[in-house]
Amino acid sequence: MFGRKPKVAIETERLTLRLPMQKDHLQWVHLRQASAEYLTPWEPVWAQDHFSKRAFANRVYWARKAYDAGRGAPLFMIRRADNALVGAITLDNIRRGPAQTGTLGYWTGEEFARLGYMSEAIQGLVHFAFTTLDLSRIEAACLPENKPSRGVLEKSGFKYEGVAQAYLQINGRWCNHVLYSNLRSDRRGKTDAG
Repeated sequence: MFGRKPKVAIETERLTLRLPMQKDHLQWVHLRQASAEYLTPWEPVWAQDHFSKRAFANRVYWARKAYDAGRGAPLFMIRRADNALVGAITLDNIRRGPAQTGTLGYWTGEEFARLGYMSEAIQGLVHFAFTTLDLSRIEAACLPENKPSRGVLEKSGFKYEGVAQAYLQINGRWCNHVLYSNLRSDRRGKTDAG
């Protein structure tokens, strides 16, 4: 577990990465609706109640629960200059013991794309995962044709590992994904065994 902290906040040059709060609902709805055409080719099909207050309240609740239980860090990307919601980044499926790994996922609103925010957020979250959470490996996957996502991963120190067949349902169909990982450099090839 990460411990009972009132807030998690990762500060980068321009962003604060923090857990979602109920007050973010309308800004989240606006950004997701304005970016729907941009996002839907890369995401699972949105539920019918995707934008409802109740669904968002559940999102806020489960984000806090996952963080408090040490299973994930679902964070919103907030631009400090004006408190604008830029997107979200999640470290999920955290596995302890011999694995010490987690899975990275992210999205950004179309108006904030290609401005360096996602690279900044990934680097901040990876640093947090390696130094604060003591993970050794961060995994990420994206569609092979999603060149911007592949580029941001590679720019952020992730290395290509291969292809996972029918990895996730995206936009209503099972899709292959390319797999990437970022390894904590001081642990490569080392064990605690004597």
